[in-house]
Amino acid sequence: MKKTEQAATTDKLVLRLYVSGMSRKSMEAIENIRTLCSNFSAETYKLEIIDIYQHPELASQDHIVFSPCLIKLSPLPKKVMIGTLYNTDRIKTILGLFF
Repeated sequence: MKKTEQAATTDKLVLRLYVSGMSRKSMEAIENIRTLCSNFSAETYKLEIIDIYQHPELASQDHIVFSPCLIKLSPLPKKVMIGTLYNTDRIKTILGLFF
């Protein structure tokens, strides 16, 4: 197995959720992604929640135009979803999460 292939198979699930302050939609998205992540052990995933009002430079760096916006950074391929993330079955399918 090549080094890059090995790294890809051992990567943690890394998710970044961009929200807009404490709006209703932001709070729904946070609650929904935390519920989804509760299916994983803490060692297997990393969830970053970033408020675009407090960290506009990060939102700009990731080209965030809408919020809430979830980005799956790892494992590849990178995926982006917009909305409150209420449909967990759809989210799991789109992000390629099978558990």
